[in-house]
Amino acid sequence: MNRPLLLKLLAIIVLTLLILIPLGLIRDTVQDRQQHRQEAVASIAASYAGGQTITGPVLVVPYKIKIDEVAQDAEGKKTYRSRNENRQYLFFPKDLQMQGELLPGERYRGLHKVHVYELQGSFNGRIDYQLPPAAQLAADQITLSHPYLAIGISDVRGLLGSPVLKAGGQPLPLEQGGGGLGKGMHADLPQPTLAESGSLDVSLAMTVAGTESLAITPVGDNNRFELSSSWPHPQFGGSFLPRTRDVTEQGFRALWEVSSLASNAQRQLRSGDDKSGVESLDIQLAEPVNIYSQADRATKYGLLFVLLTFVGFFIFEMIKQLPIHPIQYLLVGLGLAIFFLMLISLSEHIAFWMAYLAASVACIGLLSFYLSQVLRSAARGLGFGAMLTLLYGTLYGLLVSEDNALMLGSMMLFVILAVIMVVTRKIDWYQANAQVAKPG
Repeated sequence: MNRPLLLKLLAIIVLTLLILIPLGLIRDTVQDRQQHRQEAVASIAASYAGGQTITGPVLVVPYKIKIDEVAQDAEGKKTYRSRNENRQYLFFPKDLQMQGELLPGERYRGLHKVHVYELQGSFNGRIDYQLPPAAQLAADQITLSHPYLAIGISDVRGLLGSPVLKAGGQPLPLEQGGGGLGKGMHADLPQPTLAESGSLDVSLAMTVAGTESLAITPVGDNNRFELSSSWPHPQFGGSFLPRTRDVTEQGFRALWEVSSLASNAQRQLRSGDDKSGVESLDIQLAEPVNIYSQADRATKYGLLFVLLTFVGFFIFEMIKQLPIHPIQYLLVGLGLAIFFLMLISLSEHIAFWMAYLAASVACIGLLSFYLSQVLRSAARGLGFGAMLTLLYGTLYGLLVSEDNALMLGSMMLFVILAVIMVVTRKIDWYQANAQVAKPG
């Protein structure tokens, strides 16, 4: 390859690499704004209530067990001692049903909008219990304590009004602390001791506020949870997805049916595992469009935009014999890069599609005007503007079709390569050096 053409290509490569600097800074800005948004969520959760996890109701029977131990020293002398250890029996509902309505709301920290909710829910279940016989309790040196019903709530600040807990149809006074379930509330049963076996009908009505996410632990042998809301963009997650769901623009309605045979929740609670790791079903009040993740994905295509534009310039030089100065390459590359900064700044104030349209029109208009002078023809400038419009439109299609992004992207690259090959098929690259060597 002749030296002038080689130098031109090297200059284009260097300029492309230089454009990576502002693109990298813009990506850092996007990530920084996303971090600010997460801080806003944490701030709202700290002053309102965080994401809630509801567990229960569960019947808890605390007990003390006397443990006799034998220790032997180095000389073989044995010593005997006894100690008391606190433990508990947990009895879970045979059938647990929950019906609730999720009322969405909004809170703001600066520019950032955070989704909150109020859950108006009612739980109903029957708890069957079977205690060891009195003879076995005596033999194992076990002393039962006062039984109580426990309800786990991960952030009790979210409790609104006065929850109503009933056992056998009788209301029970609630106290702070979830006992064996960690944070939450509990109510002592009226009778200080329980029969060896029996059943207890339990109902709970309460309103709980939270931020963005709600989780419910399926502690029953058979769980049936029904939840409705006016929020039209739910994201279902956790260990169990709804058996049925109906999501419309007016909201959603979902039904979960979970058996203890399919859940480890009871075993995890009995073993005392970390309560945050207990299996649950989750609902997230998701944003229909996460502007920061969309903007971050868009910046990943920034280098491709610049490279394709530079390739177009270079081919134009070869075909039209009109040299373009490296400074002009650089200014156009910076114009392409500034689009992504405008996108993220505008999308914090208006809908993402409107921000994308406004930033695209501004950048395409500026570059078309500039290129009309660089290429010495308004028609040529408008032609490059049309090419940029096609690129921006294709990028928007990639952003809104995340599941099909790989397929659409590969097809786009194939079409672009095919166009380049067709346009340059008659270029004599050995003679192209003479055109590149001409002064601009």
